[in-house]
Amino acid sequence: MTAATPVVGVSGRVAATPVSQPTQRGLAAYGMLGAPLAMMALPVYVLVPKFYFDATGLALSIIGAVLLFTRLADAFIDPLLGAWVDRSKRHSFLRPVLVGMPPLVLGFVLLFLPPAGLSAVAAAAWLAVTLMAAYFGYSLASIAYQAWGAGLADTDGDRAHVTAWREGAGLVGVILASVVPYALGAPSLVALFLAALAIALTVLVRHAPRPPVHNPAESSGAPLSIALPLATSRFRWLLAVFVANGIAAAIPASLILFFVADRLQLEPSSGLFLALYFIAGAASMPLWVRVSRRIPLEAVWLIGMLAAVAAFVWAHALGAGDFTGFALICALSGVALGADLVLPPALLARVIDRNGHTGLHEGAYFGLWNLANKLNLALAAGIALPTLGLLGYAPGTRAPEALAALAFAYALLPCALKLVAAALLATAWRTRRL
Repeated sequence: MTAATPVVGVSGRVAATPVSQPTQRGLAAYGMLGAPLAMMALPVYVLVPKFYFDATGLALSIIGAVLLFTRLADAFIDPLLGAWVDRSKRHSFLRPVLVGMPPLVLGFVLLFLPPAGLSAVAAAAWLAVTLMAAYFGYSLASIAYQAWGAGLADTDGDRAHVTAWREGAGLVGVILASVVPYALGAPSLVALFLAALAIALTVLVRHAPRPPVHNPAESSGAPLSIALPLATSRFRWLLAVFVANGIAAAIPASLILFFVADRLQLEPSSGLFLALYFIAGAASMPLWVRVSRRIPLEAVWLIGMLAAVAAFVWAHALGAGDFTGFALICALSGVALGADLVLPPALLARVIDRNGHTGLHEGAYFGLWNLANKLNLALAAGIALPTLGLLGYAPGTRAPEALAALAFAYALLPCALKLVAAALLATAWRTRRL
């Protein structure tokens, strides 16, 4: 894509010309960074607790407290980082992406290299400091990277196309991060992450398309815009749908290992089920992009939500040994996952454009967006785990009532929340709120 030439509109504001359609090569160059970012994010959430218990002997209660503190701090700093991205980028998102790389790399590498013989206090401090560095770098780079993509297209179909390249690469990173640590160990994952990041950054700098140039005075003189998006009804409606849908997706993500181990009694196949789910999601993205070029984005996402419910609700009826049935559910749910990954960021890019904030405040939008996404994970755990405890479930149980409670929380509760999200989206679409 070539940079657009500025023109003066009737208001006297310097604006960008319409964005040219991104080339496949340019989109591949842009999307490639999604893989190493995902490779870093998944291990931090999944591997760290057990790794630090084994490597340092740190009590699980202390590890949990450190994780809680750092994750909350990470979530609530995102709007500030988004506002800083808007202030610092001028007309390039590359600078904040690159600024985030040193703390991300140092934090992630040192996180898995704690010195031997640390005291409990020192081990907890090492965990907290390296996590905060990795979180800070990841959040800053991710917000700038997502905001970059929002300016690469100005039609719904092209916005979905941009998002699909980024999220598809992210799924590749998720799959690698799910397999490599168990097959080759955590150090191999760190080495693979560093190599993938170096390649992706090189390609991004040299070949990725740039958003059109806007008036530098508009972005440099704009106030910090932490809460600006919340003042717009379009963003509030989209955020409400996104949060409801996100909690619905996060609950089964939090419970799948329990469900596979206790309800299905197929724990050795957990990795296979996850891989099938993510591969189906990646493979389905071109389909969702193609459909989004023919019908409204709201309709496409609504179809994806209803397809997810239709595929996933049957998990409630599965029992011990139902390998084929759950594999089919994982594959069909993965296809629906493609819609959840492609459509919401494309709709957010459209909301930013319709609000007149393209080139000015994308960082503020994605800062709040990422805050909501991280809080979804916390809310999911806060809903699902206490509910299971109240209903009598504990890991390892074989009591029929407890397993029925697990099936309810894993399958039926998320489907109900997904239908709430679908109703909100249908209302927003019917009343032209987005």
